Amino acid sequence: MRRAAILALAALVASCGQDVSGPRPAEADLPENGNSADSAPAPSQAAEEAGIGTPMPERVATIGLLNKRNNVSRDFELKPGESRRVDDVILRLSACERTAPWELPRETGAFVQVLVRDRSDESQWIKVFSGWLFKNSPSLNVVEHPIYDVWVKDCAMSFPGEEAPASSSSNE
Repeated sequence: MRRAAILALAALVASCGQDVSGPRPAEADLPENGNSADSAPAPSQAAEEAGIGTPMPERVATIGLLNKRNNVSRDFELKPGESRRVDDVILRLSACERTAPWELPRETGAFVQVLVRDRSDESQWIKVFSGWLFKNSPSLNVVEHPIYDVWVKDCAMSFPGEEAPASSSSNE
């Protein structure tokens, strides 16, 4: 399963004809403590640049957040470039992507950064994760934190020729 997900991601990147490393995140994307040692390459925007599918700023990712201390799970909808602070956690979404409906295997992913407030210094935030999370392969890349778990649930975007999802307003 993991090998299939890696091959699917490699095929997606290869089909766009871009360098996998991509541009580096802007300094504004770094945590307040300026720690860039764990910075990952920024996500590729192949579908947007090729003019296929929903432009990146119009996509919406649904991200799940679980607080393991109190077993409270919440879903957040973020657009690329948005951040959401929840208690001692900041979720940042850089991009979300899914394979076209005619491509197999189907894959949905989001490039997410997770920052957690440092318990020893309340004014500092520590980046505990920066990378791609995949809906169908959650073990491929894991947010390793003792209190919080983060995962991608969906990336709302469309492709040319794809049917629009059925809405609840059509029940008239």
